[in-house]
Amino acid sequence: MTDPETLGLEDEETAIRRRRWARDRELRSPRSPQTLSTADFLTLGNAVCGFLAIYSMTTGVLIPHITGDGTTPTNRHSAAMAVTLLLLGSMCDLFDGLVARKLRSSALGAELDNLADLTSFGIAPAYFVAVWGMVSPDGNQRVSAFIALTVLLAVVLRLARFSTVKMRPGVFQGMPCPMGAMTVIAIVLLNPPFLLGMIGIFGVAYLMVSRIEYPKPQGLLATATLCWIVVSIGCLGAWAAGLPGGDVLLHVGASAQIALAAMAPLLVIRRKVNQKVCDVRARRAESRPS
Repeated sequence: MTDPETLGLEDEETAIRRRRWARDRELRSPRSPQTLSTADFLTLGNAVCGFLAIYSMTTGVLIPHITGDGTTPTNRHSAAMAVTLLLLGSMCDLFDGLVARKLRSSALGAELDNLADLTSFGIAPAYFVAVWGMVSPDGNQRVSAFIALTVLLAVVLRLARFSTVKMRPGVFQGMPCPMGAMTVIAIVLLNPPFLLGMIGIFGVAYLMVSRIEYPKPQGLLATATLCWIVVSIGCLGAWAAGLPGGDVLLHVGASAQIALAAMAPLLVIRRKVNQKVCDVRARRAESRPS
């Protein structure tokens, strides 16, 4: 026979489990649209960083260029501050999803995330491109405005597709917006020949709306992404302060960002080439007389 005392302990353990399940379900259930969650404040921080980056570029780079009062150190500090703000926005974007999965999210979360991403990773990098076309000695204002528009439209389409197309777990379809924005800005910071830079930025816009699969920053990849952001901020600080080797650090970091963005399409091309080679070999083997 079962001991009544044992039955009582089992009933108590079952009740504790049920209370825990109910608490976890309550924490993970979306809040009402009238209430903001912790993750929503991180998302709003992303949007604030995007706006402040645009403000920094306007007051520190564009207006001094128009009025003729700009100096190279001032432009450097303002550009570094703008890029640092976008990197901080990327950090907020990295953590808001993690926090939303751990804590209770709100019904506004997905919409806020798209709007914040549009500000920081769509409007801001497009504005960078437009300003570069105005201040660059060999720039063309109309060409830069057109390319900036392609960047903005690519981000809009990318976000709309993200909200409607279901992908297999662990991957994004097309280059993620934060990576696309950082790659566009890396090209601007490298300051290549104007037309070459515009072609590169157009290529980034194409990758954002392509069907190439990019891995989601989870686990070790999320940790590596965070470390990359911190290192990038350090390189920008050294460059802005005019420290010895700051220019080298900036060029190495920007080049590494571009190489990282190109890695996924290169791997896809390599996979397709290998697949075609295997298919040709298989057809040749089948056509050989036995």
